[in-house]
Amino acid sequence: MFGLKTDWSLETLPRYFTLEDYEGGTARWCPGCGDHGVLSAVQKICRDEQLVPEKTVCVSGIGCSSRFPHYMKTYGFHGLHGRALPVACGIKARRPDLTIWVATGDGDCCSIGAAHWVHAIRYNMDMVVMLFDNNVYGLTKNQTSPTSRPGLKTNTHPRGAVLPPLNPSETTLGIANVSFVAQTVDWNPVHVYATLRRAYHHKGLSFVRIFQRCPQYTPRVFEDAQRDPSLIMLLEHEDGVRADEAGTKIYKNRVAHDPRDLNKARELAAREDVLPIGLLYCDPTRPRYEEFSSVGVDVTIEEKMQALDKEIDRFAI
Repeated sequence: MFGLKTDWSLETLPRYFTLEDYEGGTARWCPGCGDHGVLSAVQKICRDEQLVPEKTVCVSGIGCSSRFPHYMKTYGFHGLHGRALPVACGIKARRPDLTIWVATGDGDCCSIGAAHWVHAIRYNMDMVVMLFDNNVYGLTKNQTSPTSRPGLKTNTHPRGAVLPPLNPSETTLGIANVSFVAQTVDWNPVHVYATLRRAYHHKGLSFVRIFQRCPQYTPRVFEDAQRDPSLIMLLEHEDGVRADEAGTKIYKNRVAHDPRDLNKARELAAREDVLPIGLLYCDPTRPRYEEFSSVGVDVTIEEKMQALDKEIDRFAI
């Protein structure tokens, strides 16, 4: 009927999202796996920040943690082994308006995906990268990973791993244009939530290393720190991770650390006697590559054709 508003022209009502709007399929991780807590934290952050599900993307590679997109009711991309970061960067390059969460493991990111890891840090595109570090290849059933401790017996090293492990946080802090590095432990949901929420609010690539338990293959890797809170070092600063005291009061070993101090951040990341958790480093002034790669996103097809014709005309004889 003429003169009446049709459905497509009606004003849409404000939308409020609940946890159910972000909960995808039932997680199939092993009981006791630390991945469950991280998934719950991300879903709560999405709800608390009221992130629009259809403008949120979860990207992963291959591994136990990389099943993450299946359990989020958002857009998702379950990629190839080690390729989560180039996929995420490609999405951000042409859709800078989307919120991107990347789930990757110590094998997925630090082994086959190592080159992509280095360049993604340098690109510093606005996304949250969650490194689930359980010191082992879990999905493929117990092989030595780049972060496996010497002596850990696996299918590839039945007599025990022989090489010293790679330190993902220390390595990331050595990459040009790094802008955000934090650490947390999966058995403290309060700190996981606060860390990932702080990472979400950072403009740039937020690299969060999560010390994560694998109850099947590396159940004792973080057992001492889990049982003895004095082995956890809580990093505190007004610009750092501000976790609810109710969830962190057990940590008496506390250090005031300015996350702008890169040298100190590297020193803390290298500690092996304790697990430092909190914000190691943050520099929001670093350039972000999506500010350059997204130039021309709003160009129409007609304008693209005109530009192409003009470029081709340069070679006319």
